[in-house]
Amino acid sequence: MEAAPFFWAIVLFVMGYLGIAISIFPMIVPCKYTILDAASSASTHAFLLVGAPFLLPIILMYSGWSYWMFRGKVRADIGYH
Repeated sequence: MEAAPFFWAIVLFVMGYLGIAISIFPMIVPCKYTILDAASSASTHAFLLVGAPFLLPIILMYSGWSYWMFRGKVRADIGYH
């Protein structure tokens, strides 16, 4: 199966990041800032909460349109020689 090495590489990469995150969990910058110190204010979160529902559909529609426009441009038999 050709996808297995790719899948296991992603799993290994994610496990590495999770290991780092777990080892320094409450501290974002070791011995300096905690997660709560580094978090943004409630007004910033409210701004993002209002903005995301409007921008996310636009981003998804543009991505879908670009995939639709460029469909079929690449064939499986063309590659490096």
